[in-house]
Amino acid sequence: MSNLNKIMFTETILRDAHQSQAATRMRIDEMLPMCARLDEVGYYSIECWGGATFDSCLRFLNEDPWERLRTLRKAMPKTKLQMLLRGQNILGYKHYADDVVDEFVKKSISNGINVIRIFDALNDTRNMKACMDACNKYRSEDKSGLGVVCEATMSYTVGDYYTRDYYVNLAKELEGMGADTICIKDMANLLLPYEGFELVKAVKAAIKCPIHIHTHNTSGTGNMMYLKAIEAGVDIIDTALSPMGNGTSQPATEPLIAALAGTPRDSGLNLEEVTDIGQHFKGVAARLAKDGFLNKKALETDVKALIYQVPGGMLSNLISQLTEANAMDKYDAVLAEVPKVRADLGYPPLVTPSSQIVGSQAVFNILSGERYKMVTKEVKGMVRGEYGKLACEVDPAIVKKIIGDEPRITCRPADLIEPEMAKYIAEVKASGYYEQEEDVLSYALFPQVATKFFQYRAANKYNVDTEVGDVETGIQPV
Repeated sequence: MSNLNKIMFTETILRDAHQSQAATRMRIDEMLPMCARLDEVGYYSIECWGGATFDSCLRFLNEDPWERLRTLRKAMPKTKLQMLLRGQNILGYKHYADDVVDEFVKKSISNGINVIRIFDALNDTRNMKACMDACNKYRSEDKSGLGVVCEATMSYTVGDYYTRDYYVNLAKELEGMGADTICIKDMANLLLPYEGFELVKAVKAAIKCPIHIHTHNTSGTGNMMYLKAIEAGVDIIDTALSPMGNGTSQPATEPLIAALAGTPRDSGLNLEEVTDIGQHFKGVAARLAKDGFLNKKALETDVKALIYQVPGGMLSNLISQLTEANAMDKYDAVLAEVPKVRADLGYPPLVTPSSQIVGSQAVFNILSGERYKMVTKEVKGMVRGEYGKLACEVDPAIVKKIIGDEPRITCRPADLIEPEMAKYIAEVKASGYYEQEEDVLSYALFPQVATKFFQYRAANKYNVDTEVGDVETGIQPV
């Protein structure tokens, strides 16, 4: 270990921590008081955008996600800002045309993102190529002076098809496609400590890129895995400040800083400073709990995660779905159904959007009392091949039950999508709500949700109810 550099930390408190524990409901006003101090810590990066934040800003928080990014960029000028991008899915739940992907990456960089973590739910590299190409193409759009990092990601899962060689070969392919760093993304906390050591060692030996590793602490093994990965030479780890660390979130930041202090891989981060910053987020966590978003189940160690293979964000979604259906008594039955649905659908890794697709179907199977009596359109899309190539072929009987005799896709799904940007630009401009180029991308990803947000924004900006008033004249009925 003596020849290795200090371990670097990515802080996830502003994105994955509250996505995994509290349905992504942290507001920008709860982030800003600590941004200046977070910026001084010396993190490798701060993950603060992408994932479910975009949808949550528009749908629940009445925030413009682009304005959030610009605000965070201004508040943290010294630290690389990181986002999570779902490849051809961008941040939505379907594949988008290449021109939409290209523009989204360009605007993400120009608005302040430095590290773009790009993954595909099925590890289908064809679905990552457009994002990776755009990331490399638009490096000059960075205005922060901190540079752009194309972080290609391997979604880690287990099963007969997912051998160590599978990941080594995938890492080599992604490096060849232009990755600056490779991320091992263990979203369900399935990568156990000794396998983590061997996997990092094997990938390290095969590629030149730095390796960034990500896990959760759902089953309680995340800290141990990180220590073994650090011993094996991993370069960067993802952690969350303790008020929203552990459980379904990332291992807590503070204990790992302390554990590495004085060793050859000492992070150099100030434990007292980081702990003090964490005090602010205790208050945020308390507010999220009070408002019903932070469920104590998300904080508990659940060794069943090793059996059910359910990632943190998916777990909080399942809890939310069952609570709304007044069916929390079916929680264990749904968890037991998840790996069965996953096997039926060709063993996709459980990460957005495949985790939501598998999870929702598991809920339907249990609540309806008959497996696949009700089938979501997303499950049909997965079986048709709309999301890409699955690890193994789906049982013909399952295919028949889910999509009947419909044809299946074998090419890169986005090859079948015509350019879409011109259409979205025309639609947004025709709506009368267009204010910035980024609005087109918000609309492209979430047309109905974005339109409602635009109406809210206009009503507040012009003090006019856009449903019954006239924005242009400012006339409002009384």
